[in-house]
Amino acid sequence: MNDYKKEYEKWLTVPTLDADLKKELEEIGNKEEDIKDRFYCDLSFGTAGLRGILGAGTNRMNRYVVGRATKALGLVIQKQGKEFAAKGVAIAHDCRIMSPEFAKMCALILNSMGIPVYLFDSLRPTPELSYAVRYYHCAAGINITASHNPKIYNGYKVYWEEGSQIKSDIANQVLEEIGNLDLFEENISLKEEEAVAKGLLHIVNKEVDESFYEKTMSISLRDSEVDKNIGIVYTPLNGAGNIPVRTVLERMGYTNVHIVKEQEMPDGTFPTIAYPNPEDHAAFALSEELALKVGADVLIATDPDCDRLAVEVVQNGKIEALNGNQVGVLIINYLLTSMTEKGTLPNNAAMVKSIVTGEMGSAIAKEYGVKMFNVLTGFKNICALSNEWDNTKEYTYIFGYEESIGYNVGSYLRDKDGVGATLILAEMAGYYKKQGKTLIDVLNELYEKYGYYREDTISIVLEGIEGQERIKRMMVEYRKNNAGSIGSSNLIKVTDYLTSESTNVLTGEKSAVEIEKTDAVEFAFDDGCWYSLRPSGTEPKIKLYIYTKADTAEKAEDKLTEIKTKVLEVLHSIK
Repeated sequence: MNDYKKEYEKWLTVPTLDADLKKELEEIGNKEEDIKDRFYCDLSFGTAGLRGILGAGTNRMNRYVVGRATKALGLVIQKQGKEFAAKGVAIAHDCRIMSPEFAKMCALILNSMGIPVYLFDSLRPTPELSYAVRYYHCAAGINITASHNPKIYNGYKVYWEEGSQIKSDIANQVLEEIGNLDLFEENISLKEEEAVAKGLLHIVNKEVDESFYEKTMSISLRDSEVDKNIGIVYTPLNGAGNIPVRTVLERMGYTNVHIVKEQEMPDGTFPTIAYPNPEDHAAFALSEELALKVGADVLIATDPDCDRLAVEVVQNGKIEALNGNQVGVLIINYLLTSMTEKGTLPNNAAMVKSIVTGEMGSAIAKEYGVKMFNVLTGFKNICALSNEWDNTKEYTYIFGYEESIGYNVGSYLRDKDGVGATLILAEMAGYYKKQGKTLIDVLNELYEKYGYYREDTISIVLEGIEGQERIKRMMVEYRKNNAGSIGSSNLIKVTDYLTSESTNVLTGEKSAVEIEKTDAVEFAFDDGCWYSLRPSGTEPKIKLYIYTKADTAEKAEDKLTEIKTKVLEVLHSIK
């Protein structure tokens, strides 16, 4: 932990400190808690890169923190050898405050180190940055984005040569280099014009866009069997999805697409919503108004960097929301039925999901002889298997997903992809509409066949230093004193991913868990119900994931409520 007062005073005396940041610091001179929150630690660089509130301080996103991380990344790239560094770095950004400025600064820092950069000329969706790393055969990629966080945040994601986000092996090297660097060192020695003249800075425009669109459209499975007049309401939530999503839908022939005008244009202040996360149903308020007005069939929202999407469906005149597990299940069923029918399903096909994603998708995959792999949360882990299978050829990756509304169809890019997922959603909805069904109808058919699965994710938000400490206490104490058996559900197994150990509650027998360590713990019951607990890696919250299964929807819902009530009672008692 930093001596926050000393750090605060140090920043105030830096002669080259940005004027706006200095003014910001002077204005909080009498606010002890504010100073402490900004300076008690360094904004952590983890496998998700950086993410934090914009502003002055070591625990904030600003040009000094971002610049130091970029210099550190450049040093790690250079240590891989001259040939590797010469491959360059692709850089993109989203709509957020300071995103364009951070992106250009990162480019010039790397250029000043002699590393080429492919910098997009304006905002792009996260999946296109992943695609660009592969398109240009880059050494790495940087995306300036805070995904779905509130407007006061920004972030910094790092990708490696495969196009997937870095894992701990690279992140730890960057972190080590950060520790050796002066935060206020001037890292730019080249102006933009000089970098362009030297052939180090390449401004990217339509070239990658067109290739990205073509690849996205190639994942279509039943293009000629779809009602292209299906009514779609789409909102990019003032983010990066507007142009790519609309372009792909238009080129695929969808003629009845309605855009939420208030959320159409990029705007990092997100004027219509406080929390630009499509997982939050409040984000659909304007979409729902428009859907009822135009008689839409399906509503789609992508988050500000367009790597995730959420779906709502008009069913019998009412709008019903689908959660991430349900959308994943629908996509799995659609992919496997379509590929089987057309004879395109590989013999060694595999899918990947996170450990906190439901098991209904696994049941469907099993029916088609497709193996489902479980990995830690994050698409860096999901796509790591796709990277591995590129070399081993042991499996052919066809789909990866998370309950937190992230999906990836095919292997042409290595991150969650709101553009490709929107195409599949539109096609799927149009295909079933031609058969007289909605996505809700199809989901109910699947429940009748595979059992009634229900799920809920509860986030307990605890901000600031005290919040972080309480989250840590919750994880420690709950491991010692959990809720045990709940109602008729008997606890039979506890899997602790921090110790990589699974314990049979009845016999005490322990077995190893073959997965990377993370701070998460899972509790399984004898009736197929289970729940998992973990702190968020990117937000100040602890997350509870609950999954139930029964032979009727009512029983599954009742069990969900029963588990939720008991577990939250224990969690909230930990102060």
